[in-house]
Amino acid sequence: MQGTVTMYSTTWCGYCRRLKGQMDREGIAYTEVNIELDAESAAFVEKANGGNQTVPTVRVVPAQGGSEVVMTNPSLAQVKQALSA
Repeated sequence: MQGTVTMYSTTWCGYCRRLKGQMDREGIAYTEVNIELDAESAAFVEKANGGNQTVPTVRVVPAQGGSEVVMTNPSLAQVKQALSA
């Protein structure tokens, strides 16, 4: 799988840790951004989630030229599907 995955997270988020572990086991590369340390990323997450800082928020840009997908608390299957779009 190719494309880019960006995970917006916090250090204390259990759902973030779970998804990171799943993506690591599957060999899916991602960039992690801690929204508590990056105000611009926190604003992106708020915009994507109706004003809430809900994590994990994941942005996927497929390599095949598909449309960018932004998901809140996605499953591993949803991340894989977005990458293959």
